[in-house]
Formats: sequence, C-alpha cells, structure tokens
Amino acid sequence: MKRYEARLSGLGGQGVILAGIILAEAAGIHEGRQVVQTQSYGPESRGSACKCDVIIGDEPVKYPGVYRLNLLVALSQDACDKYARDLVPDGLLIYDPLYVKNLPERPLRACAVKATETAEGLGRKIAANMVALGAVAALAGLVSADSLARAVAARSPRGTAEGNLAAFRAGLAAARELRSAIS
Repeated sequence: MKRYEARLSGLGGQGVILAGIILAEAAGIHEGRQVVQTQSYGPESRGSACKCDVIIGDEPVKYPGVYRLNLLVALSQDACDKYARDLVPDGLLIYDPLYVKNLPERPLRACAVKATETAEGLGRKIAANMVALGAVAALAGLVSADSLARAVAARSPRGTAEGNLAAFRAGLAAARELRSAIS
C-alpha cells in the first residue's frame, strides 16, 4: 500500500474524531505503518459537521491533506453530501442508512451499515462510531480487525472499553455479512 486516504465524517457528538484517532493508532502503533491523522469540525462542538482524515502508507506521509479519498464513512446526510464527491471512482462509501437517505448520483461502491441501529441494540447508541470501525475493518482491509480491537480497547474512555469492543465486533460481523452486497 503506497498511500490510502480515509475520511470518517458525521455530526459533532457522533464520535467520528475518536474513531479516526483509533484507526490511525491501529495502523501506526499496532501495525507499524506511516500515518497522519487530521480533524476538522464546525464552531459548535456538538451537532455541526465534522470529519477526521486518516492517511496510511508504507512510506512517510509527506502531505497530510487528502487529495485521493479512497474511503468515506458517512454517519450523516450532510457529511455524505459534502464529502462523497471527493471519493476516487473506485472508492468505497460506508454509510449509516438511518441518517443517509440519498446517495450521490455518480456511480460508486457503497455499503449501508446500520451503525446507529446496531449500537442501539447493544444499549449504547453512542457507540455507533465503533460499529462503523468494525465495518471499516471488514470492508476496507486497511488494518486488521485485531489491531483495531486493540486500539479500541486502549483508547476507550474509562469504563467504556467493553461496550466499545462489543459494538466494534458487532459492526465487524454485520459488515462481513454485507461484504458481497457492495455495489
């Protein structure tokens, strides 16, 4: 892998920044890859648009900006509308169908992962970001599920690791079942 660009996006409060940090740590700390992670969010800390970009490579990342987006995780319609146009033609869109109702008109590979619904089923709606990370592990092949699980456990706030790992594993299992459905 020369350079892979991923963007996790949604609304403030959905945990996309934490999910991006975990993805970056899984690749960098647990797999020894070269990684750059940047984040951006609106003026309000909750409820406005936010994104976290993670660039992973085998060589040093010389430019921290995204210019060929390979993966977009969209947990809100606004995020999908704003960032899907940045996906390369063979890029992958993983989206939460509870909040993303309209996909871009241009052809792309897309997979609906019921991140919020799955997290709610576990009694932790706030863990939809961890469900999404499980889907990333199963569908994108960026980093191993084991590396991501270790990063989830290490980065989870006190008292949340067990619930976050359960959500991650649920997302991993759900996405593995959906893998053949990627259009």
